[in-house]
Amino acid sequence: MNFVEELRWRGMVHTMMPGTEELLEKEMVTAYLGIDPTADSLHIGHLCGVMMLRHFQRCGHKPLALVGGATGMIGDPSGKSQERNLLDEETLRHNQECIKKQLGKFLDFESDAPNRAELVNNYDWMKDFSFLDFARTVGKHITVNYMMAKESVQKRLNGEARDGLSFTEFTYQLLQGYDFLHLYETKNCKLQLGGSDQWGNITTGAELIRRTNGGEVFALTCPLITKADGGKFGKTESGNIWLDPRYTSPYKFYQFWLNVSDDDAKRYIKIFTSLPKEEIEALTAEHEQAPHLRVLQKRLAKEVTIMVHSEADYEAAVEASGILFGNATSDALKKLDEDTLLSVFEGVPQFEVAKTEIEAGIKAVDLFTEKAAVFASKGEMRKLVQGGGVSLNKEKLAAFDQVITAADLLDEKYLLVQRGKKNYYLLIAK
Repeated sequence: MNFVEELRWRGMVHTMMPGTEELLEKEMVTAYLGIDPTADSLHIGHLCGVMMLRHFQRCGHKPLALVGGATGMIGDPSGKSQERNLLDEETLRHNQECIKKQLGKFLDFESDAPNRAELVNNYDWMKDFSFLDFARTVGKHITVNYMMAKESVQKRLNGEARDGLSFTEFTYQLLQGYDFLHLYETKNCKLQLGGSDQWGNITTGAELIRRTNGGEVFALTCPLITKADGGKFGKTESGNIWLDPRYTSPYKFYQFWLNVSDDDAKRYIKIFTSLPKEEIEALTAEHEQAPHLRVLQKRLAKEVTIMVHSEADYEAAVEASGILFGNATSDALKKLDEDTLLSVFEGVPQFEVAKTEIEAGIKAVDLFTEKAAVFASKGEMRKLVQGGGVSLNKEKLAAFDQVITAADLLDEKYLLVQRGKKNYYLLIAK
């Protein structure tokens, strides 16, 4: 497989230094991509870069994932409007271990293959570097004029905020440049990959290598992923979509991909899956025949959920989706863990009821009219129950005065009431 061609048809090439393709055709190349370790999980904003590394390794080259332990302590001004919080070493080490575990689902770190992936942390080579050494070794090679001309610097100096740029952030491009130099000298790394907002930092590294030891290195960036409507990719009302199930449940993760627009699904299935070109073209053609079936979204959600989580998590997410939108059974409902149950019914009207009253046994009609306003009146509820239009925990309510007890509670604290086909109510026993 040809790496650049693979990225090109997937829409993952933004800018590339001349000579990059020739280098990749000539030899097994080592490339690195920097990952910011400010959290102990990656989020889907990282995924495009991670997929670049994955394709790179599948094309026979050697990927280095660089966790920016040192640079993470400073913060990159590119595309940011303010400085970020600085982390301590213990937090960085913890974050690094968690990130490596996640990357292990995309990259081969374990085999004996000559192109097995490696994780490196720039804190390891920066921590004992004194300021004077840095000024002599790195600072003297790059002029302030060169650094000032970078778009990321200009934007901050002339941007709307105009609150300037601290010296710490200004030196960021030199630190990142030194990473490239260090990896070039110690691991023969000749290529840096990154998002298009990193171009200025990457070219500073290439220039530093040229001026320090005359070496020639290359760069390739991917476009920053956006939504077709211009909105920010990977953000929802509740924040980032994380790869760690502690922060974003597999169900919510699956739903995110399932709900992307048709235009986005056509782009994302190329970027965020490893499906071959022919298969993606066939899926796209099938989708265009019947867009309402959402063939692309379903396949995209399946591929990414299995890759990040597991087949079992994907199947559970599909089953959970069926509870709200399909004809799922009470068994499927009972299998949900509490987090997924709450994710599925987020936004559904909720009522708190006294657990003691349910434990003592209470008639459904009293519970659903007096204790929780699911029905406006007892008469309305009676009519609906007689017509078969009321369900409790996905089972038809047999009688409007059926007695409800603790045995009916899901997870010992929830009751799911359905009025008609689409109206759900969640009762929480406290």
